Amino acid sequence: MKYTDYIEHRKQGTFNFPIAYYHQTPLSPRYYMPYHWHTHYEIMRIVSGSFHLTLDSKTTTYHAGDVIFITQGVLHGGEPEDCVYECIVFDLNMLMKDNHACANTIQAIMNGKIRIDTHISEECDKILPIVKDLCHVLAEKKPGYEFMTQGYLYTLIGVIIEEKLYEESVNDTITAQRLNSVKSVLDYISDNYSDSISLGHLARIAGMNPRYFCRYFRSMTGRTPIDYLNYYRVECACEMLSTKNISIKETAISCGFSDESYFVKTFRKYKNTTPKQFTKKEF
Repeated sequence: MKYTDYIEHRKQGTFNFPIAYYHQTPLSPRYYMPYHWHTHYEIMRIVSGSFHLTLDSKTTTYHAGDVIFITQGVLHGGEPEDCVYECIVFDLNMLMKDNHACANTIQAIMNGKIRIDTHISEECDKILPIVKDLCHVLAEKKPGYEFMTQGYLYTLIGVIIEEKLYEESVNDTITAQRLNSVKSVLDYISDNYSDSISLGHLARIAGMNPRYFCRYFRSMTGRTPIDYLNYYRVECACEMLSTKNISIKETAISCGFSDESYFVKTFRKYKNTTPKQFTKKEF
């Protein structure tokens, strides 16, 4: 599987327990978060340091103790800065099974009628202890952790509803269409990053003229389309170099770079190290 597969197709948990937990440090291969989206919900907890997180078109810097709730379908990504952070990615449908008492509220969240606030720990001091306990349970996976995990998720949503940490969502059709255009471009890059890709072709996928597309894409992601493409390719290269016995030249070709020297130069630009030095690091 590719290092970053966005729209993210990677499996989160199991069929009967669709939830995954990630603990990220500066030494983690997946430490940086390229701009992406997925059909799951995500809870981020900043343990230390700071994280410059972009959600759709808004960038905010979060710090230790912050808990961020990311709704399904939201474009997100960002840069950690001396940061340790945890992510819980889950399918909200897991809380719907045979639970008639909570079904209407959960369905309203999934339908977008209830949009949970992003920075939920800022508004309620009950949130952080719940999320810390949830992360601890998922990290240790002791017998019975599945029961405790679902219990903490129900408690978390219960507090969100009790404290009114949400708003009734009003759809902006034009904004939604533009966001979907960017998602289509990200999907195309995910599936075709090893091929030759031009700005004009990406603009056609988005249904925009190249000049406007470049400006809009940059306003959303903080990068030009080609800058993002190269950044994405380097992230894929990191995964290949970390998990496969593959030469630097083979990695360059597999990630869409026809010239090895240009690949090394681009890799250094984004990672502040060469591919050869990167492979010597211990994770």
